Amino acid sequence: MGAVIPLSDASRRPRSWPGATVLIIVVNAFVFFQELVGGNAFVARWAAVPAVISSGHSWVTIFTAMFLHGGWMHIIGNMVFLWAFGPEMEDVMGHVRYVVFYLLGGVIAMLAQVAAAPLSTVPCIGASGAIAAVMGAFIVTYPRDRIKSLLIILIFIRITFIPAALLIGIWFLIQLFNAGAVANVQSGGVAYLAHVGGFVFGVATARLWRRKPAWG
Repeated sequence: MGAVIPLSDASRRPRSWPGATVLIIVVNAFVFFQELVGGNAFVARWAAVPAVISSGHSWVTIFTAMFLHGGWMHIIGNMVFLWAFGPEMEDVMGHVRYVVFYLLGGVIAMLAQVAAAPLSTVPCIGASGAIAAVMGAFIVTYPRDRIKSLLIILIFIRITFIPAALLIGIWFLIQLFNAGAVANVQSGGVAYLAHVGGFVFGVATARLWRRKPAWG
């Protein structure tokens, strides 16, 4: 068993403090705390269920679901990925545009899953779709950057540097391979098609959100 965990962009540092990325992480942490307090009832109320949305109900959950997570590993993993790629994209887009891009990416990701499985009763939760949009924008903007990553193979652990195009590209191919399957978590799951939808949105619109040309 092995894993690659991206930590940060080793090729550049953002020119300004990534306040919007930090805010998104804080909001996700706050909502997760509310989940711990409210339990399954809280998750059931705000999770996106494709069958319910397709019937014309609970449309707000397309938005709220992106702030829910199924457990500690789910939220920690998502926030680590966001921190690895978010600050640089925030620097390119500007704080406000970046937040709008992130939220829109999350909504489109959820809509992609609803469209793909409109009769599914499995709750879809997590920030993965929005983060996939950030990763899609990153691979378009900085494909040659090296990503500082934690490589884990059984008991072998080391820090390595992987080109963004390779790391994100392989990640996306995995999502395509698993498209249609659901990554189960404690209280539901996030569909791989949501990842694909968010990523494609990020790739397709990345250049439209820049407030200035990317450098390097």
